[in-house]
This record gives sequence, structure tokens and C-alpha cells, in this order.
Amino acid sequence: MKKICEIFYSLQGEGHHSGYPSVFIRFSGCNLACSFCDTHHEDGVFMEDDAIIRAVNLYSADWIVLTGGEPTLWIDDDFVSLLKRATGKKVAIETNGTRPVPESVDWVTVSPKCDMEGAGRALVAASRVDELKVVDLGQDLERYFTLPCVGEKTLMYLQPCYVEDEEEFRRNRLRTVKRVLADPRWTLSVQLHRYLQIP
Repeated sequence: MKKICEIFYSLQGEGHHSGYPSVFIRFSGCNLACSFCDTHHEDGVFMEDDAIIRAVNLYSADWIVLTGGEPTLWIDDDFVSLLKRATGKKVAIETNGTRPVPESVDWVTVSPKCDMEGAGRALVAASRVDELKVVDLGQDLERYFTLPCVGEKTLMYLQPCYVEDEEEFRRNRLRTVKRVLADPRWTLSVQLHRYLQIP
């Protein structure tokens, strides 16, 4: 049994796969409590693996995205392999990176929360990362290039921090654009789904 907040079909709104039709499995709960978290993931219902697979198979997307909350609290290699066999889809994960990620995951997005308010000194435990997606809070960015999981092929994305106040959000966007232009090792990530007003 796994506690699921929601399963829904939409476009990936962030990072390398922006615009890809994807089935999202949002798991409930997280091992951190970041002050800037914009996801309501605490609620949910317990579901058997078969029920999760049936829900995912309602949609024809090529990708499943495991997200949260923190999905690694609920998944393992057996579950990911079962998902892939039963659906024929590829599996991506969005994780804070503080816990190991199953090897059978096809694409690993780590959004590290090192030393951020509410996260403490959360260390990145993921052994591999395909893309690092950092929420820009004005913090020192150089440290992200020295994380053990970051390699030459890791894609580095910087994303403005969303807040409900439109003027503050505008300032956040402008700051992030300036930082990406100043350091082209980064690529800008925007939350495409917010602009399209989709889930």
C-alpha cells in the first residue's frame, strides 16, 4: 500500500522534459518541511499497486513522473520495475535527493534543499542525477556544481521561486533570468503549467 495524494495527466511543466505529456503520481508526505514549498501533498489515500497501475493506464503518455512530497519514501526497485512492465512507460522521478533513488528509474531530477529554511542540512544521497533543478532563493549557486551526484552530463536548471504575490514573483523571475544570463552553465526552468493554468 502506498499513500497517494493524486494521479493526474498533464504536461510536464519544469526542466528538460517541459511540454511532454506525462502521468503524474503524487505521493503524500515529505521528510523535509521547506518554507517555500508550493505543493499540497499531505492528504491522500492508500492504494494497492494494481490500483495505481490501472489509474496510470487510463492515459497514453510515454512518461510516468513520480513526485510528491517525496516519492522515495514509498517506492523501491520492485515497484518501479512493475510500473514499467505493466504500463510500457518510462519512469521519471522528482526528488529532493536526500534518499537513494531506485536504479530502475529512467530519469532522475533532483531538486536539492541543502541548508534551506525548513530543510536543515539535508545532504544529497542520490547516486545519480540527470538534471539538477534548483529553486532560486538568492542563495550561493556555486556549491551545486560540487555535489557528488553532479557530473559532466548533468543538466543544470535554475527556477524562479513561485510566490502568490505577483510583484514579488515578478522580481523573483527577473533575478533568476539575470543569474542565468550571468552564468550560462545554468538553463532557465519556468513552471510552464502555471502560465498555461493547467495541473
